[in-house]
Amino acid sequence: MKKLLLVLGLCVIAGDAWAISRHDPTGMACAEVQATIAREGAVILRYRSPRTPGLPLYDRYVDNDRFCTRGEVAFPATVPAADTRVCPVYRCKVVDLSDRRQRIIVP
Repeated sequence: MKKLLLVLGLCVIAGDAWAISRHDPTGMACAEVQATIAREGAVILRYRSPRTPGLPLYDRYVDNDRFCTRGEVAFPATVPAADTRVCPVYRCKVVDLSDRRQRIIVP
């Protein structure tokens, strides 16, 4: 029983180390959003949809391909920021290499 409690306690501690931070880009300048992603490698950005104001949007944004899983590539994306509606960032996307029409853009 003591071993089980010890293992569970270690799992809780290890879980915090794997946590990904969440940010609202609309409260940050574009340069600050990009610096946060560069510093942490990968973050979740959550903001309200510009088309449907009550709809929250979120996704995982990365600094480069190293933070994507196997079969994914970092593709350009944009998020709204406090100082601009179009802040360039990268988001992981699955690439189908059998589709010759799909262009692979590597940052």
